[in-house]
Amino acid sequence: MREILRLNDVSLTYQAENGEVKALSDINITAHEGCLISVIGPSGCGKSTLLSLIAGLEAPTRGEIYVAGERVNGVSDKIGYMLQKDNLLDWRTIRSNVLLGLEIRGMLCEERITYAESLLQTYGLWEFRDKHPSQLSGGMRQRAALIRTLAAKPDLLLLDEAFSALDYQTRLAVADDVFGILKREGKTAVIVTHDISEGIGMADRLIVLSKRPGRIRRDINIEFDRDPDKIIFPLERRNEPGFREYFNLIWKELDVYA
Repeated sequence: MREILRLNDVSLTYQAENGEVKALSDINITAHEGCLISVIGPSGCGKSTLLSLIAGLEAPTRGEIYVAGERVNGVSDKIGYMLQKDNLLDWRTIRSNVLLGLEIRGMLCEERITYAESLLQTYGLWEFRDKHPSQLSGGMRQRAALIRTLAAKPDLLLLDEAFSALDYQTRLAVADDVFGILKREGKTAVIVTHDISEGIGMADRLIVLSKRPGRIRRDINIEFDRDPDKIIFPLERRNEPGFREYFNLIWKELDVYA
């Protein structure tokens, strides 16, 4: 299986007004195609900073980052980034919002447009293509934002607290939606969340970071006693016998820093 992400001994130190601050230390991660990784840790441990490094928005002080075999050296078309807010433009239709990323990257061609439209059809937004974001629910807006990110066919997706702006009930439904889309499209993703249950529900692997400077405290394979070819959605996972064991294990790791 193709390797999509590799971090080799990645560290970041930055200069603050009161001196040097070590944000991350000796991070090593490898992820292959189709793997979903959740990242959890105490507040201020460097979770979002880690995504910024992977995305090429910041450069590590030490270490190397590779995405799809290429060393990260600035922003790359191989990476898609999904933030807390959907950032849909209300004066554009859903279809034109989905195509916006392709426009900005100079990738707007018939093949990509057809692919984006097929995603709208597959994931239930085609009939809303001529609507504006204000006419859609929060969950539908997040689905449109994900399709906009997928339209560029990135090798790696980064999700930074992507559901935190939603109410709890919608958040559960959208997590199921997004998980299903990522699995069906065979995407590799790194998902930052502060919610343990969400992290377990969304992940094939879950990484627990220590308090700052963030180090990998645990790297846990999330496995349930089911047919490996069957997709178990996040909401369904919460009822699995092993779910509580994972939750307690992760909680104990985080409780050290309470």
